[in-house]
Amino acid sequence: MAARMRGGERLTLHYGDLADGSAMRNVLERVYATVPFYKESFRRAGVTPEMLKRLDDLRRFPFTLKQDMRDNYPYGLFAVPLDQIVRIHASSGTTGKPTVVGYTRNDLNIWTELVARFMTAAGATEDDIVHIAFGYGLFTGAFGLHYGAERIGASVIPMSSGNTDKQIMIMQDYRSSALVCTPARSEPWSGSENPWQ
Repeated sequence: MAARMRGGERLTLHYGDLADGSAMRNVLERVYATVPFYKESFRRAGVTPEMLKRLDDLRRFPFTLKQDMRDNYPYGLFAVPLDQIVRIHASSGTTGKPTVVGYTRNDLNIWTELVARFMTAAGATEDDIVHIAFGYGLFTGAFGLHYGAERIGASVIPMSSGNTDKQIMIMQDYRSSALVCTPARSEPWSGSENPWQ
């Protein structure tokens, strides 16, 4: 069933909606209670989640660095037990250990909803044929865009990456109306080499 996404995805965000920091405080409380790394990191910084009274107080809390992710590889930063994780993605790890991300069923539902909303805000509808030219695999992007497009009722072509000639053939033959890829990936198709001509 296609979700009608009109209205909420275009709401204006006011700083006042975030100023009290309550949503961020909830996140800090959760990681403090469930992730030993954060409890220790907060202790070293001399902060507790209750100390976040306003969003401006966030500057007192330690940042999570790429090295922290590597030091806690693979599951040390997960805030739920592994048996609640339904999907695992990771970065390429080209500069070291991959950054691992675990998603619960609820995480995937939220992700799908957010992608559906931003695609709708960009003009995508259930009438679109969405050509996804991101790689499917451990990379997280293709899946989120895939399920978000399906949520709005669009048809999805899970083309993945590579093989420019075949990409162009599929876009022309299947009449793709939306392309999802990196800007660099779309460069060969710009200008006079428009694949829709």
